[in-house]
Amino acid sequence: MHFLNFTLLCLFCSLVEALYKGADVSWVSQQESSGQSFYNSAGTKTDPFVLLKSFGINAVRLRVWVNPSGGWNGGADTLHKAKRAMAQGMAIMIDFHYSDSWADPGQQTVPSAWSSHSLSQLVTDVYAHTYGILNYLKSNGIRVTWVQVGNEINGGMLWPNGKTPNFANLASLINSGYKASKAVYPNAPVILHLANGYKTADFTWFFDGVKKAGASWDVIGISHYPTSANWKTLNAQAATTLRTMITRYGKKDMLKRVRALGSNGIGVFYWEPQATPGWNHYQWSALDKSGKFTKAMTAFNYQ
Repeated sequence: MHFLNFTLLCLFCSLVEALYKGADVSWVSQQESSGQSFYNSAGTKTDPFVLLKSFGINAVRLRVWVNPSGGWNGGADTLHKAKRAMAQGMAIMIDFHYSDSWADPGQQTVPSAWSSHSLSQLVTDVYAHTYGILNYLKSNGIRVTWVQVGNEINGGMLWPNGKTPNFANLASLINSGYKASKAVYPNAPVILHLANGYKTADFTWFFDGVKKAGASWDVIGISHYPTSANWKTLNAQAATTLRTMITRYGKKDMLKRVRALGSNGIGVFYWEPQATPGWNHYQWSALDKSGKFTKAMTAFNYQ
């Protein structure tokens, strides 16, 4: 039995006509550089974006780091992947980590070039970095559908200045990213993204805090990683979180099951399904050792 790991994205600004079936594929160019090839069911070498499209994937999520080692997830690498996604007609989400490497609930490390900066300087840095990357993409013909300001920011971002519970500082950083995003792509919804979608109380505490502090956002993104041991319980708890967010912000119920997100739902994004088994110790991809996608991907063609 296969279990998908995914990020649920909940829209609170307007109705959407179609459910996006997405994938975060940020590792793909690094994998290919290391020699990884991808194959269709007949064993023919095939572009991974073509393969993903064949499974119904119509959107990708690409993370961006400020000054990454080797250039992976930097501006040029992101542009390369975005062009390939656009060639397949896919929508694109840009996920800003505001770090030189991973940003998540356990670490929100300030980029080395910003390490001595004050809060006011960091606000300027966030704007300049966000605007610079997005303008670079736009000037190269990329249409960005969504912008994610911060990654799994349960504890804030750019620690210690933007660490919760200092919601005033955090809101100033979020708003800087929001304004920069709208300056380049005015119609692209801006996402605030938290981990542990099953922890409803954490979500209400966080969003109550940033709302009171005056933060702006359009979309709530939820990381949700169920396993074979606990998927029923965690799915039910994540559904509670989604319903609570909608109710708390004056919107109607969205989720009764993953396949019925309703008019408030953007979609489901599977995190790195194309990862080589064991790549960076990740064990939940949907690629086998021969470079073929597993049956787990057929879930995206389910109607």
